[in-house]
Amino acid sequence: MKSHISRRAVAASLLLGASPLALAQEAPATLETVIVTGVGPQRETDEMIGNASAINRDELVQKLSGTLGDTLAGEPGVSTTFFGQGAGRPVLRGLGAERVLVLTNGIGAIDASAASPDHQVATDGIDAEKIEILRGPAALAYGGQAIGGVVNVIDGLIVEDLPDRAISFDGLAASNSVNEGTEAAGKARVSTGPFVLTLSASTRDFDDYDIPGFAESSAARAAEEAEHEGESEEEHEAHEEHEEVRDTMENSFLQTDTYAAGLSWVGEHGFFGIGIRQQNSSYGLPGHEHHEEEEGTGAEEEAHEEEFPFIDLEQTRYDIRGGMNLDIGPFTKIAGNLSVADYEHTEFEAPGEPGTIYSTEGTEGRFELGHAFGNFAGATGFQFLDKDLGSEGEESFLTPTSTKNVGVFHYETLELEDESGLEGGLRFDRTELDNAVQGEQSFDLFSASLGAHKHWSSGWFAGLQLGYTERAPNESELFANGAHLATSQYEVGNIGLDKESGANLEATLRWENDRFSLGGNVYYTDFDGFIYLTPGTAPDGGTPVEELDGFPVYLFLQQGAQFTGAEIQGEARFPEGLMGADWTTTASLDIVDGELGDGSNVPYLPPMTFHASLDADWGLWSAGWTLTAAADQDDPGAGNLPTDGYVTTGLRAAIDLAEAGYGQDGTQLFVEGRNLTDEEVRYATSVLKDAVPAPGRNIRVGIRMAF
Repeated sequence: MKSHISRRAVAASLLLGASPLALAQEAPATLETVIVTGVGPQRETDEMIGNASAINRDELVQKLSGTLGDTLAGEPGVSTTFFGQGAGRPVLRGLGAERVLVLTNGIGAIDASAASPDHQVATDGIDAEKIEILRGPAALAYGGQAIGGVVNVIDGLIVEDLPDRAISFDGLAASNSVNEGTEAAGKARVSTGPFVLTLSASTRDFDDYDIPGFAESSAARAAEEAEHEGESEEEHEAHEEHEEVRDTMENSFLQTDTYAAGLSWVGEHGFFGIGIRQQNSSYGLPGHEHHEEEEGTGAEEEAHEEEFPFIDLEQTRYDIRGGMNLDIGPFTKIAGNLSVADYEHTEFEAPGEPGTIYSTEGTEGRFELGHAFGNFAGATGFQFLDKDLGSEGEESFLTPTSTKNVGVFHYETLELEDESGLEGGLRFDRTELDNAVQGEQSFDLFSASLGAHKHWSSGWFAGLQLGYTERAPNESELFANGAHLATSQYEVGNIGLDKESGANLEATLRWENDRFSLGGNVYYTDFDGFIYLTPGTAPDGGTPVEELDGFPVYLFLQQGAQFTGAEIQGEARFPEGLMGADWTTTASLDIVDGELGDGSNVPYLPPMTFHASLDADWGLWSAGWTLTAAADQDDPGAGNLPTDGYVTTGLRAAIDLAEAGYGQDGTQLFVEGRNLTDEEVRYATSVLKDAVPAPGRNIRVGIRMAF
């Protein structure tokens, strides 16, 4: 019964929405999902104006993919920058990379994933207890880098409450047919008195994955055919041979190993803990093959053609977190986080041939003081970041850059007697970027938000929120200058870029009763100085050229932009329905459109996407069906080809071993089929969409153990 309630809570949270600025009121007993991401009091999802969701451990086991972006890509309003199995960052409402902040336990990932789509996020959810998603501006809580939203991975290494059992374990093991791959994760927790020790480990070993047909899209092949018209017969045959890459996505392997530990002290009024996490990863860069330029024997040339680039990654992260409930005048709580991380990845041209090395060393901290008086409640705090991004090697398109940021914020809510409320806050930031070659740039940033909501006893909820956010350009946008092999572009930053600002208006309307819920969020964002990457020309010896080092030139420019969109979702629940099962069905639709000030399209936007699911639970047995339908993306932006839509379907069945008396809640054997029709899936949000499709049909079999 608890898992059923949890599924209802999460599905409802995807519909009902959330915001860092919201009031907490008494929630219906069926909704138990609490959002901890944000500023101020923790809130349940049915009390929030914007759109948020929380994915608990049960659902993570079902949704897990190789990367964080791919794991979350089935959520409303979420897509992925998909770069094969090894790299994929979440895209929220058409905004990604530098506009979506990925957190681990409320603090930034402190990696290099925002600098390039081939850089893996230093967390992926395989060992997480919960992942929270805030769509839309969350900048009041976390600064301008969260102008598109926040994804917070909560790993549970540091606990805030004593566990129910002195010893517990949660483990997962699964195999996948599409890549002949295995995945496993385990977390053990031991408590004695006020102390809690948590140990965690996970691993993945994925081979190259199967694809339904050609690696290149039909649009790319047609464009190449037109480009190669008039070639000689030998050149045409070579072109045809290259075009025949199909069935298996070469160089798409993934291997990861993660080890972590946390020690916590939990008292009657507070907690304190430390954690350490070590992640190692090696993954191929599909769609990119490096060849030797010099001539050699036939055997040597064949060996060269089998050499593919890949990345070896390592991050060590230390976390300190604590908090205490207060009863000192208006002050209710004090909390603080501090994280230190050392990240490095090496891009290999081939085994034994290291190329570019990227490293990130950073420290980030956050402090918050909560208060309440009368009908007011809120928080005041500050946050800081000190990060050094280094790169070395002939193919580095970025030079070393240090980033420092200090922000202060204040947030306030007012709860009224008639089940309505007001909320608002301010944040000020100072960001400084110091590049080893091009010098220092600094930005003073301001964010503000104001919202109101109203409950009715009939089950209706309405909310309206206005926000304003400013974001500083990141390292790539300002200082890039070189061939970026991962994206096959010569990127040129713009040191003259100004800060980017966005005014956002979001409205929420929803209704629910014991069996049905329906609602949605509609939003509009008007950007001033929107920063984007587009084809252009750059000087080469004083002459403007469209290519440098054999790659097309892409420039970082800025102008106005407008984004409009909506997320709509409904759910129906039928306990003890047909065939004696508890039935739950959900459906959602998300739409986003982006247009630049000159009338052209914002590149890499997701198309209109529809999700549906049907789940039946008999207690000992459960089964589920999923459907995703994505429309064509016919407005791809400058320099991009249109992307075909797709329809995928999946099935899942499980035996609840806990129901049969084995293990604790969540223990189960499961089998699931993903993309059962072997559909060709290409994400319009991926720079490799025309060279690297998503995996084809996959049968995943596994066991989850909890005791």
